[in-house]
Amino acid sequence: MPKLAAAPPTDLAWKSCAVSTALEVMGGRWKAVILFYLLGGTRRFSEIQRYLPGVSQRVLTQQLRELEADGVLHREAYPEVPPRVEYSLTEFGRSLREPLLALRDWGERHRQQVAALRQP
Repeated sequence: MPKLAAAPPTDLAWKSCAVSTALEVMGGRWKAVILFYLLGGTRRFSEIQRYLPGVSQRVLTQQLRELEADGVLHREAYPEVPPRVEYSLTEFGRSLREPLLALRDWGERHRQQVAALRQP
């Protein structure tokens, strides 16, 4: 039996797998939803939070920071009182439009099936 090569360390999987690369950027509980809503244009923090019932301020802030670090969104802070912060997609972030719309379409087609499978 041929010996299998050792799998690359999980933190480097995105370098060798295209799906892992995509999920590295938009994977996580809230990132894809954040990105989807930003397809509609610039949003303030509170607007994004309204779209995500159940997300804590801390987690949302963390997810936004990760998306910004990955160059997917732009954060604009205005020197006002109270502070105003707006988020928008970068050109790189807008390149996720088609995959996000495909995920939405899949979800619409299969929502009832998933709900039925998750019934107790």
